[in-house]
Amino acid sequence: MTEDTVSSTYAKRVGERLRAIRKQKDLSLQEVEATSMEEFKASVLGAYERGERAISVPRLQRLAQFYSVPVDHLLPGDIPPGGEVIDLEGASVEGRSEPRLFDDEERIRIDLQRLDGLDTPERELLSRYLTQIQRQRQDYNGRVLTIRREDLRALACVFEMSPEILRRRLQDLGVRLPT
Repeated sequence: MTEDTVSSTYAKRVGERLRAIRKQKDLSLQEVEATSMEEFKASVLGAYERGERAISVPRLQRLAQFYSVPVDHLLPGDIPPGGEVIDLEGASVEGRSEPRLFDDEERIRIDLQRLDGLDTPERELLSRYLTQIQRQRQDYNGRVLTIRREDLRALACVFEMSPEILRRRLQDLGVRLPT
């Protein structure tokens, strides 16, 4: 493989990540342009996403700030020969296939927007913990996050309550959504 071919392939993979994050944020190219006050033109962002144009590091940093994600999450992970990157939770990172499903008692959907609006002692700790889960999963939709049984157990320990009591508390706070 030539250096140009490798660069072109990498630019396409970066573009795929940029598109995936934008779509998780539920934004169109035109909405990014408008919301960024035309800092990111739709046509240029589209060229980045298609891998037709390489994005500079400063632009990548600004785009990460705009999307409120760590800059390294806009870059593709290493892909083993002939393989797709798979995270430890069983969800495909590069292709963003559906995560392994759990039964309803093993997962809880959290409304992140409602959580941000809370004025309770639990809010800050919950927000920090859930932000770490989002970073680990590279999930930046910013509206809903599904936490798993292990996450619920860990949070319950931190709050010194049983998982069932925490489940009810999240319901009482109005941040737990139906599964």
